[in-house]
Amino acid sequence: MRSIVIGIVIGCVVGVMFGATVIAPRLDQSRAVSTHTPDSPAMADKKKPTDTSDQKNRADDTAPKPVPPEQISGTVLPPAGPDRPVVRWRMASAWSGSLPQLGSLGLRVGRKLWEVTDGGIEIKFFEPGELVPTSEMFNAVSSGSIDAAFSSPGYWGEKIPALQLFSAVPFGPEASEYMAWMYFGGGRDLMQDIYDKHGIHSVLCGMNAPEASGWFRRAFTTVDDLKGLKMRATGLGAQVLRKVGVHTFPLQEGDIFTAFEMGDIDAAEFSMPAIDLKMGFYEMASHYYFPGWHQPTTFFDLMINKGKWDALPKIRRSQIETVCGDNVRQGLAEGEALQFTALKDLTARGVKIHRWPEAILTSLENAWRDVAAEQSSADSDFRRVFASLTAFRKNYAVWHELSRR
Repeated sequence: MRSIVIGIVIGCVVGVMFGATVIAPRLDQSRAVSTHTPDSPAMADKKKPTDTSDQKNRADDTAPKPVPPEQISGTVLPPAGPDRPVVRWRMASAWSGSLPQLGSLGLRVGRKLWEVTDGGIEIKFFEPGELVPTSEMFNAVSSGSIDAAFSSPGYWGEKIPALQLFSAVPFGPEASEYMAWMYFGGGRDLMQDIYDKHGIHSVLCGMNAPEASGWFRRAFTTVDDLKGLKMRATGLGAQVLRKVGVHTFPLQEGDIFTAFEMGDIDAAEFSMPAIDLKMGFYEMASHYYFPGWHQPTTFFDLMINKGKWDALPKIRRSQIETVCGDNVRQGLAEGEALQFTALKDLTARGVKIHRWPEAILTSLENAWRDVAAEQSSADSDFRRVFASLTAFRKNYAVWHELSRR
């Protein structure tokens, strides 16, 4: 019996020494390695006292909390889920939703924003005149009576001449150069500065390929042939045409066909071949002229009441800007892709495709210089915007010359 007791004592001593010299150091190393790793639930339960009633609450307060994904990178986003407020806006359109590009790009904005935001932004598209007359959309957005409108800055040239330079410029830049100035040459900042004065936030939200020059009932050889022509035309291009003796009429899209039928006009410019084909102008005039010197490319924008824009959280603003930026890509790429099929269709219908004689284009370009000088003299905003664009184009010409064959 005495031998058994002595054996037990010796075993305990050896066990204590083994634990102190072998097991304990390994446990210390394990704890050092796992300093930033929360204990598993099982281990946590073993270490917690069992006689404290609020032990769970204290553990929850001190345990490391995961960082919510919306706070990563320092930007706090609005909460997701059913508590997130939905933005519901009414958007007037300058063009019918049935028109390729002009209307379809406006419809696409609402659809894509709903998809991208998972229903967080609902913009309802309204056909021209359903909310307010097209000519009153600017004032309606400015006052907040409607939330937004899809159009082009050039639509408001009678009210604010400088806005025309953010839409399309006669003999102006093609798409790549125009985008470079707008996004990186100061154009967009100048545009927003003008819109700010009227309580509107503008987001560039679409772009068209070059337009056709127009539909005519006869062919031309000299600039004098244009004198006395009655033509539907708008914007800066119309001012240029008036310089060479053309009588212009700023008709809305729905009135052009009727004006042809009634003999009120004998020529019209509207858009590009795919859109003009849809409008049926080939039934009224058979001579189709290029290039569209008056609109080498065209920007569209989404006008938003500034108070409503400013009230949006940052993520909503970014989502709108992102979808509109994608709409610029969609408009330009689709616009370029649609035209040759439309031209084939028009040719099959008997339409005669012409290029303007160089002498007529030269006369029109000289007339544009006169218009630009007059507008710059009469309006300070037009002057500073046109000066910015002209300076950018002068510098860009170096790159253009080197990069093109």
